[in-house]
Amino acid sequence: MAMQPNSPEARDVAYLLHPYTKLKTHEKTGPLIMSRGEGVYVWDNGGNKYLEGMAGLWSTSLGFNEERLIAAATEQMRVLPYYHQFAQKSHLPGIDLAERLINMAPGKMSKVIFSNSGSEANDTAMKLIWYYNNARGRHHKKKIISRMQGYHGVTIASASLTGKPNNHQGFDLPIANVLHTENPHYYRAGQDGESEEDFATRMAAALEEMILAEGPETVAAFIAEPIQGAGGVIIPPATYWQKIQPILKKYDVLLSVDEVICGFFRTGNTWGSETFDINPDIVTCAKALSSSYLPISATMVSEEIFNAISQRSDDLGGLGHGYTYTGHPVCAAVALETLKIYEERDFLGHVQKVSRQFEARMRGLDDHPLAGEVCNRGLIGAIEVVADKTSKQAFDPSLGVGQMVGTLCHSHGLVLRPLADRVAICPPLIITEAEIDELFDKLTVSLDQAADQLTRDGVRVA
Repeated sequence: MAMQPNSPEARDVAYLLHPYTKLKTHEKTGPLIMSRGEGVYVWDNGGNKYLEGMAGLWSTSLGFNEERLIAAATEQMRVLPYYHQFAQKSHLPGIDLAERLINMAPGKMSKVIFSNSGSEANDTAMKLIWYYNNARGRHHKKKIISRMQGYHGVTIASASLTGKPNNHQGFDLPIANVLHTENPHYYRAGQDGESEEDFATRMAAALEEMILAEGPETVAAFIAEPIQGAGGVIIPPATYWQKIQPILKKYDVLLSVDEVICGFFRTGNTWGSETFDINPDIVTCAKALSSSYLPISATMVSEEIFNAISQRSDDLGGLGHGYTYTGHPVCAAVALETLKIYEERDFLGHVQKVSRQFEARMRGLDDHPLAGEVCNRGLIGAIEVVADKTSKQAFDPSLGVGQMVGTLCHSHGLVLRPLADRVAICPPLIITEAEIDELFDKLTVSLDQAADQLTRDGVRVA
């Protein structure tokens, strides 16, 4: 694109360092600047309208103009715009939010500590796991197992937990005491003739083998998303979690569940843990906690963990963790209002209702010539584009077919997220059945155009 001197695009290129961006390419092409939002739609500064099929970054659950959240922030700014939670200080928005979260949490959570992002929440979980084992005198029980293609953030610790090479390459990551077991993606990793049940058994066996190889006395925790989000929306086989959890209990390995994407109704239940019958020791959440109107996250721990770290903190003169903005009162007020809206408007019922249409339209893609795996739970799903449906043959990565589909969607006023050759779909929870139809109509046209372009270019599509 031609950038005019001193235009917003030119000033962006001059001054901003963009995350998850090819920086040299960005210098040439510049940004797409969004100027406003309403409901499930956003507009760029050229006046073009887009259905935001990714809820921003899996997160803007209530859409882009929820007046109650604006009012909650405004009122709290007037009353108490900032205070901290260090050294036994507190404030009502933080207290009220903590109480509400613990009362709705999966498993048996006892206490919550707030941060500013999902990355920080998982970083906090990792630190508390180490602190807990030190408190119990188990100074060698520090290794944390994550999964390949799992995503847990981008701090040094949470990026280490993340199982995506791009988050490690060039950063000297992962750090010590972080391991990665296999990705439970049956479509890609299932062996010939292997049932989903047998695949789940093999994944569980691989985890147990890793624990035994490392020594159970050294393995502290297993961290995982109920559904792997940024890894491509990978939904594990039905019995995967039922096979994993007894192994963790057998070797006294904590289970830290990353609900940053799956939490707050995304999978058709309040938590992804409910969808897959997971009983966590630690839960992290963010994103939809405040509909991303303001940055806030939470790390919740069981009573057993709290009791151990509580005693340790007194012995050491205080818990040496937290942020200036931990439990920021304005962020907490917005998050609290978000949770009130979810309850008052019965978002659980709404998501379960519209998910039926979402599921039907996902299934309608099964027969598309580009469609390999098509999967969803609730209002999160993905389609993997393949060169051959029968053999599951992938496209040559250099073709960038997933990105091609994403670009075509964009041209039709739809924002989705290509993750290699998997195209993720995660719209705001407020989406209606008519808007779901609009989303999938635009996606289908884009897939058709991609197939036609590949055929014209002599690329096999079958």
